[in-house]
Amino acid sequence: MTGEAIEVPWRVLPDYQCFGCSPANEHGLRLTFTRTDDGIECALKFDRAFESYPGVVHGGMSTTVCDEIMGNLLVLRTGFSVFTTSLRTRYVAPLAIGTAYRCVATTEVSAGDTGPFQAHAQILDADGQPIVFATGGYQPMTASQARSRMDLSDADAALIEQALADLRTAD
Repeated sequence: MTGEAIEVPWRVLPDYQCFGCSPANEHGLRLTFTRTDDGIECALKFDRAFESYPGVVHGGMSTTVCDEIMGNLLVLRTGFSVFTTSLRTRYVAPLAIGTAYRCVATTEVSAGDTGPFQAHAQILDADGQPIVFATGGYQPMTASQARSRMDLSDADAALIEQALADLRTAD
């Protein structure tokens, strides 16, 4: 349903610290995602902690947001952990500190696809004009492959795998 808030699978972890989307990471972006007709989106506004030139958001932050939203869209769509294999970002204009933006992500990937995957993101200004464009390539990982790349206890790995399995069996 459009506008519906989305819980990412990582939230099942008791000490979830993702820089992009953990509400518990006091230094992170704390992004929250909602559904759109063809993907997901998040609202964002950067403060001076993310500044580059005076009044300008560091370009790496907008790329981080795009990577975060595209990766999470693919995880939610497929029910598998994914890792970024390529990321291309094009900036039309700088993002301003203290200004509200919206980032939207889309993909052609459907449940059951095996990858590798591609997704797209745009950061839009208040008028809906694109400011940043990004395209990312992502490789899906089995539970075993993901476990070998993540620092998870056996209990945490089981929680994540169950959350991902629930996504794969959802309507």
